[in-house]
Amino acid sequence: MPADDEILTADEAAVLLKVSSKTVLKLARYGDLPAQKIGRSWRFSRSELVALVAQPNRPNVGIHS
Repeated sequence: MPADDEILTADEAAVLLKVSSKTVLKLARYGDLPAQKIGRSWRFSRSELVALVAQPNRPNVGIHS
């Protein structure tokens, strides 16, 4: 499996995105981050997170009432 397709935990995704794991989990629950829930745990694709951050015109995420 190439390193770009590495599967990350919420803590690892938080380090990659330089935010707290609490923020990562909140964004995943709202559907603002691409993720899969497996049992009680969330998993993230490194390549999908990097692609999301690299989008030049990405919408603001995490703005929920």
